[in-house]
Formats: sequence, C-alpha cells, structure tokens
Amino acid sequence: MKRITTAYVAMTPHLCMACWECVEKCPKQVIGKTGFFLHKHVMFENADACIGCGKCIKTCPNGVFFKLDKTVSNRKKNRRTSFRIERLLPMAFLASAITGIGLHIAGHGTSHEVWHNWGAAHTLASVLWLLSTAIHVKRHRLWYKTLVSKGIANHRWVTILLSVLFPIVAISGIWLIACVKGAHTPIGLLHYKLGILLLVSSLIHVLHRK
Repeated sequence: MKRITTAYVAMTPHLCMACWECVEKCPKQVIGKTGFFLHKHVMFENADACIGCGKCIKTCPNGVFFKLDKTVSNRKKNRRTSFRIERLLPMAFLASAITGIGLHIAGHGTSHEVWHNWGAAHTLASVLWLLSTAIHVKRHRLWYKTLVSKGIANHRWVTILLSVLFPIVAISGIWLIACVKGAHTPIGLLHYKLGILLLVSSLIHVLHRK
C-alpha cells in the first residue's frame, strides 16, 4: 500500500519535482512513482522495507523527505496547503491562457468594450496565476539552489526555460496594465507571443513529469 511515512522518514509528496533521483538511490526499493492530474510525485511503495539510511533525504533537492520528529504536524499542514496550491496553479494557468488568447482575438475587429472585458478577465486570471506560481516556486526553492551546486546541465532545460520566461511575461504584462492603452501595441504583441511560448513550455513541463 502506498504511504507517506515509514518507521524512520516521512515525505511531503507535493514538493516533489518528479526527478526520480530518490527512486534510483534507495537501496531497498522503498520509493515508487505515482501521481494525479497534472502532477507526478513519489510515494512509499514498500514502506516496511525502509532501513532509515537517509539517502532519500540527502538526495532530494526539494526537501520532500524528512526524519520523523515533532515537526510532523507542521508538515501535515504544509501538505494540505500544497495540495490546494497544486490544484489552483493549473486552473489559474488555464484561465490566464484562455483569456489571453481571447483578448488577442478581441483586439481584431470587435468593439472596445468587448476587448476591455477580455482584458479585465485576463488581468484577474493572470494575477491569480502569478500568486500561485510564486508560492509554487517558493516551495521548490531548493531546486534553484542546486543550480549552483550541480550546474545547469544537470537540470531540466524546460524548467530553466520556464524560470526565464515567466518573469519576462509577468513584467511585460504589468507594463501593459500600468503604461499602455489600447490594442495592437508592440509590447502587447510581444507579451502575447511570449505568453504562447510560455504556454507551450508549461505543457511540455507537465507532460515531461512522467
């Protein structure tokens, strides 16, 4: 039966980036792979076989594994929060993508009121996506720290691409809201094209987590 604790260690599966390094390093094949829609992660497939060697704790760059102690209750709270964020993130992303494409289409031949409504919807969805992504990145901050210790070559290129594209798209979007009026502006077209690239990269990122 799949579990999130053994006699020696526990895990926060929603912090998992699905690199599967811990699966390979575990000497007793305790750790296995599982997942749900848009999120793959590890679980204990054979928890009773755990010998408490701690290799999973040392291997994971995201702090998924931890020794059983008085922090377990806090970890449970974090798991509930992580679960909600992991559900919010794809929904906010999808809403931002749909309204962004709708906004672009509305800028070609529709009334200004329709375009404005799409813009308001896209702004709201994008703010929600920005906040959920910021929390997601914060939870996986240890992954970014390993960029220094392990180097870029040892990390997934699509995740690095997303890490570069996301702030550019976010900044260009904020610039549009604060400083640009009307449709068909160069910065708006750039924001749209980068957004499409971000959308494709995000889908590759999701599909790659298998």
